[in-house]
Amino acid sequence: MALRINDTAPNFTAETTQGTIQFHDWIGDGWAILFSHPKDFTPVCTTELGHMASLAGEFQKRNCKVIGLSVDPVANHSRWAADIEETQGHAVTYPMIGDPELKIAKTYDMLPADAGETSEGRTAATNATVRTVFIIGPDKKIKLMLVYPMSTGRNFHEVLRVLDSMQLTASHKVATPVNWNPGDDVIILPSVSDDDARKAFPGGWRAPKPYLRIVPQPK
Repeated sequence: MALRINDTAPNFTAETTQGTIQFHDWIGDGWAILFSHPKDFTPVCTTELGHMASLAGEFQKRNCKVIGLSVDPVANHSRWAADIEETQGHAVTYPMIGDPELKIAKTYDMLPADAGETSEGRTAATNATVRTVFIIGPDKKIKLMLVYPMSTGRNFHEVLRVLDSMQLTASHKVATPVNWNPGDDVIILPSVSDDDARKAFPGGWRAPKPYLRIVPQPK
C-alpha cells in the first residue's frame, strides 16, 4: 500500500522497549514522529538515535512524541541503547519498536510485500529502504514523509523546523516560505480573500505580487 501525505497513518500493535503499544492510542491527542532504521548496531543510525535523544525536550515542548523502529527484535534494541548512550552521550528515553516479522515495515511501504517474514539473516543493505521519517498529526494523518539513503545521516533540526511550520500553519491561515525559521515572515494563504485577510492581519501586509502577501509570523 503506497502511503501519501494526508493518508491516515496505519495503526498497529507492537512490542517496544517500553512495552506493548497500540500506535494510535500511544499517539493520543498530540503529534508524533516515527523514524525507522534498517538494522541495529549500524553506525549512522547510532548517531541519529543519540542526537534524537538529545532533542527530546524540544519535541516535548511541541507536544510531539518520538518513537523509533528497527526490524530487529526488542532485545537487540535494549543492548544497542547501551552503545548509543556510551558513544553519543545521551540515553534513549523514547520507545523503540521491534519489527522482527517485518509487518510494520511492509505496512508503511518501506519494504515490499515479498520481503519475507523475518528479520533473521537480513542485512542493513537488504533493509536499506527502512529509512523514513513520518510526522503524524493529532488527527492521525501523515503530515510529512522524508526518505533517506543509508549513507546520509538525517537532520533532525530540519524535522523540528518542519514541525514548527506545520503546527503554525495548522493554527493560522498562512504558509511558510523557503528557508523559513520560527520568527520569520510568513505568507497569507491564497484561499484567504483580501477582505478576510484584513480582519486576520489588521496590521496589513507587503505584496510584491497580488498572490504573494507577506506578513509577520502570527504569535
